[in-house]
Amino acid sequence: MSAAIRRAVIDESRRAAVGHIGSCLSIADLMAAFYGATLRVAALDDPDRDRFILSKGHAALALYAAMVEAGHLPTEELETYCSDGTVLSGHPEHALRGVEFSTGSLGHGLPMGTGAALGARLRGSGSRVFVLMSDAECNEGSVWEAAMFAAHHGLANLVAIIDANGQQALGRTSDVLDIEPLQDRWRAFGWDAQEVDGHDPDAVAAELDGLETGAGRPHVLVARTTFGKGVSYMEGQVDWHYLPMSDDEYSMAVSELEAAASASAAAAALPEPDVPSRSGS
Repeated sequence: MSAAIRRAVIDESRRAAVGHIGSCLSIADLMAAFYGATLRVAALDDPDRDRFILSKGHAALALYAAMVEAGHLPTEELETYCSDGTVLSGHPEHALRGVEFSTGSLGHGLPMGTGAALGARLRGSGSRVFVLMSDAECNEGSVWEAAMFAAHHGLANLVAIIDANGQQALGRTSDVLDIEPLQDRWRAFGWDAQEVDGHDPDAVAAELDGLETGAGRPHVLVARTTFGKGVSYMEGQVDWHYLPMSDDEYSMAVSELEAAASASAAAAALPEPDVPSRSGS
């Protein structure tokens, strides 16, 4: 699923000639963990479904691609991304079935998620609320107001995931407004805070599924990621927050993604190594 999301991001951003590519690639593995394993959604209108909120709304294309992989969105609709009359705009809009809240104004996703988590508890629902944020978004004061509220009310069914790629629109997050150490800051606000490799979907899903969401503190996972992951010339390059691709850059990206997918498939086809028995010694 990670590979499919990345390929869709490259294909559709090139077709639409739009940017925010690096941000989408940064969260591809996180989206695969959510939509491939973690989210409990029996139906998109089930009142007890898990809620997912993409607070860093500029990475909407990765969300749409994940929704396609999960069967929540037809492939042909994805091909309307950023076209006239589409509901698949550059930031998610709740007019699209499966999108819980319109997002893109940074700092708003966690407050909305906090309200949704409190609402679920008041209804006696087992619904969990997951909010994917950027690390630079933690510069926003509204994030910390919501963090205090969630901790005060013991919203254990609220889980924030921070795409900690160390970059934002105009530079390194550490240079613009340093927010490290992230785990310690969140713990100081009363949250259970863990760190995870944001490019290991299995590890992310295992961490999410192991959280105690029935009672206790709200949770935050600091997912360490690489901006532009999967396309070498984009990785760690701030310019790719906004830039669209040229035809040559698109071809290079496709070649790299196809090579990575082939290598992954070959590795998966290898037989499991024999493990010597340790009995009797």
